[in-house]
Amino acid sequence: MSNYIHVPPGSPEVPKLDITVSEQEGPGLIARQLAKIHTIHAHNGWIPKSNLWLKMGKYFSLIPTEFADEEVNKRFLSDIPSPQVLQEEMAWMKERLSNLGSPVVLCHNDLLCKNIIYNKKRGDVQFIDYEYSGYNYLAYDIGNHFNEFAGVNEVDYSLYPNRKLQEQWLRSYLEAYKEYKGFGTEVSEKEVEVLYVQVNQFALASHFFWGLWALIQAKYSTIDFDFLGYAIVRFNQYFKMKLEVMTLTLPE
Repeated sequence: MSNYIHVPPGSPEVPKLDITVSEQEGPGLIARQLAKIHTIHAHNGWIPKSNLWLKMGKYFSLIPTEFADEEVNKRFLSDIPSPQVLQEEMAWMKERLSNLGSPVVLCHNDLLCKNIIYNKKRGDVQFIDYEYSGYNYLAYDIGNHFNEFAGVNEVDYSLYPNRKLQEQWLRSYLEAYKEYKGFGTEVSEKEVEVLYVQVNQFALASHFFWGLWALIQAKYSTIDFDFLGYAIVRFNQYFKMKLEVMTLTLPE
């Protein structure tokens, strides 16, 4: 499964990727730490609202319409959905996902492997790089993390966690979330199932968001990376996953 940063005990050196979340302690530690962040209270009784759709709309307004390089532009026009299709999908997601009942909490929003630091000596994990953090749907943050199991440089969505691993992860998360909220640690099968449906459907929004982001980077970034290719991969996975996860229904 996806790697995350491992800090060797007592080592002052830059951490390296040498431990995987498929190891027993990994998923539980990450789940508990994310639950801890998600239970941070807003100040003065303020009820937070998600900025997901606003930010996604802003990204959409910035995506390129063409590229100067003829071959790049040909690839862009043939492999990226049209602006009309993208706009229709955004409207559909907003309507569908906003009604899943996922709470709005403080989210990391970019929990990929390189933003998770594991300290084996202390037996804990810490998250770094809060550039994209903000109030968002709880299920989006988890779905985004699951998407990141596939990696970035060599994306492989066969690494997306299977249902068994997800249910273990989500149970650990819910136990910690309820504990931090002061509600005990008892978690029912129904609670796990509800979160499973929410997370896998919000994973669609994650693919879409980073697809738009990659298109902008493809036009303006000076970093030597195939951002257009990455955008194509994310949008392709969005449409593939949409067919699969939209058959899921919330338990009654």
